Amino acid sequence: MCYDIFDGRLHTTCGHFDPMSSSRRDCYRANCAFSSRHDPRCRSAMCAQKLQPPLQNPIRMSPAKCSTCVQRSYSR
Repeated sequence: MCYDIFDGRLHTTCGHFDPMSSSRRDCYRANCAFSSRHDPRCRSAMCAQKLQPPLQNPIRMSPAKCSTCVQRSYSR
């Protein structure tokens, strides 16, 4: 099955990931509705209708907490 790849920043202190850009990986299977090889006229229920879970690709590492965790620490 096809899946999305999210490039982003990994905050090593809290472990959260902030996506910055995304792309889709094509599985090239004719029975996957998201693949470029899938016939657009096909209406078969046997074809994969869901993507695999997305892949997080950290292209930047940050030792700081993410903005959500910083906000949570101030609201306490």
